[in-house]
Amino acid sequence: MKNTLIIGDTHIPFEHPKYLDFCKKIRDKYECTNIYHIGDLVDNHAINFHTHDPNGLGAAQEHREGLKRVRKWYRAFPKVRLCYGNHDEMVKRRALSHGIPDEFVADFRDIWEVPKGWDVQFQYQENNIKFMHGTGFSGLYPHVNAVRANRQSCVIGHLHSVGGVHWSASDHDLVFGLSVGCGVDKKAYAFNYGKDFQRKPILGCGVIKNQAQSVQFVGMRLD
Repeated sequence: MKNTLIIGDTHIPFEHPKYLDFCKKIRDKYECTNIYHIGDLVDNHAINFHTHDPNGLGAAQEHREGLKRVRKWYRAFPKVRLCYGNHDEMVKRRALSHGIPDEFVADFRDIWEVPKGWDVQFQYQENNIKFMHGTGFSGLYPHVNAVRANRQSCVIGHLHSVGGVHWSASDHDLVFGLSVGCGVDKKAYAFNYGKDFQRKPILGCGVIKNQAQSVQFVGMRLD
């Protein structure tokens, strides 16, 4: 397995303005040629199921701004395996809630002009490691819960306030759970729901090296 970079939730166009450069820097520092994005590439705030800010961008405006920003990621990372996140699925989820069949809904790749070098799946298996967004896991240690539920090493995102690695051994194997944090801008109005939360977003990414013998969360400094 090649050295691997795992990019956290970006929620474009509400990503931290320095997160792209940070991910590029970590990729180059650790010589990562295998790239994953753990999901929630985009936010879709204007069409979500929760209360959205009426003073913010409309759906069309958010899409236009999102396209400008996501194209920068496409250029910086020409080949990526993206895990669908719950926010990435928002268009289909909205359509389903209103009884609109798939034939009438644009595909995610078309909506966001996803290049050929980007593969998009709900989850991936590589070197006995499962890469998935992490929808359904919660708490202080979602990566630990993911390992227990899947009985194998797991890499997840989804929980913005969790970043770290947990190893677990038995008589037969050694496995790990990795939460890769996120790359969101907590000051953006899309995250106003969390302004009073005690636990704040942890910005960073994941790195897997040396045939998964070295696994780490790399935090992003905010100064």
